[in-house]
Amino acid sequence: MMGGPIIVHVDDVHEQEVVRVEYDDGRHTSIHERFLLDTPRMFSFWNRWDPGMISLKHGHQGDHIVFVLDGEVMVGGVQCRKGSHIFLMHGDRFGPWIAGPEGCELLGIIAGDGSAFWSDQDMADYQTMLTEAGARMAAVPPLAERPPFRAKGNPLPSRVLDN
Repeated sequence: MMGGPIIVHVDDVHEQEVVRVEYDDGRHTSIHERFLLDTPRMFSFWNRWDPGMISLKHGHQGDHIVFVLDGEVMVGGVQCRKGSHIFLMHGDRFGPWIAGPEGCELLGIIAGDGSAFWSDQDMADYQTMLTEAGARMAAVPPLAERPPFRAKGNPLPSRVLDN
């Protein structure tokens, strides 16, 4: 037992760019994330997606809930607007994810290890989708403030800038 609740305000947590897409015309879109709680048994996060941000079909090692706090996001062709509750069982994959014209804010909770995974086909489909949009995956800074039990680097589908 830890002796009581752990209370964290989203404004007190460092925001990190975790995924970035760059377009041929010079624009870019990103996912900006705040890790609210990260334990060996679960973690929770708040993230902000720029308008039109595209993420690949993927899953997580643990049951996964995402709640749309603001805006909208298409998930595997289903429009999920503010107030939508999205659930994925451990081991399943869903997506691609495409933020709406105003972007979106999401709250996620993942049980277990929570690490992300995708198939080779998911990545190939994502690369094709980006190419058709005149875009490509871009580098992001390494994740900061990771607990010692988490792997170093960025486990998300991005290239990490050299330190």
